[in-house]
Amino acid sequence: MEITLDEGYSFGLGAFETIAVKDGKLIFLDRHLRRLDRALHFLKIGTLDERGITEKQVIDYVKQQKLTDGACKLTVSKENVVFQQRQNPYTDDIRRTGFVMDFSSIRRNETSPLTAYKTLNYGDCILENRQAHGLGMNERIFLNTKGQISEGTVSNIFFVRNGKLYTPDLSCGLLPGILREYLCETENVEEAVIYPAELGQYEECFVTNSLMGIMPVNQLGEWKSESRKVTNQLLKKYESICQLF
Repeated sequence: MEITLDEGYSFGLGAFETIAVKDGKLIFLDRHLRRLDRALHFLKIGTLDERGITEKQVIDYVKQQKLTDGACKLTVSKENVVFQQRQNPYTDDIRRTGFVMDFSSIRRNETSPLTAYKTLNYGDCILENRQAHGLGMNERIFLNTKGQISEGTVSNIFFVRNGKLYTPDLSCGLLPGILREYLCETENVEEAVIYPAELGQYEECFVTNSLMGIMPVNQLGEWKSESRKVTNQLLKKYESICQLF
């Protein structure tokens, strides 16, 4: 694979999407490509049409690689379009156990437009995620400069109170994930400003991304919960949706 050293690889001015593959099917491929198109437009490095990137091209790549379960990663910069495949690290055993998380000391910059796009400016996320795993945890959650809960290093976060879902508002400085988008469209979700001191108001917590789907959370900092009633209901719905692709 030949890579041209452009501004994407020199300055992070590129975008990527990681798409779950289940039983050979790409989950929410259309949503991923729409989000990628928005990022390319923001970075002023073309559109999907101008770059010749289509749903068929992604599907054909997965078929050629004989990828049945895992992930397809698509990275685009000014001079490059790169397809890769990888394993999905989130197993059923991890889901049964549930996540243990803490808060990062690094603050998410809610004033930066880069937070709203999945760009190659991903260093804070990777380093904090690795540190969390090194301490025996599954994920780490960022606060923004105002001390409001923003997002995880690789996930969006949701809380449950009285059967209703709450997730940080976009103004808190976060990447709107594909699963977050889907849940906000299909479930009773309120986008809100949430502070760590308010976590005692919630009965459940879960995090989402395209590869983990819906992941129960047992602990976030000092907050703990054994309740998964709503989380499990949503997980069953999501698994049913995945069968339809």
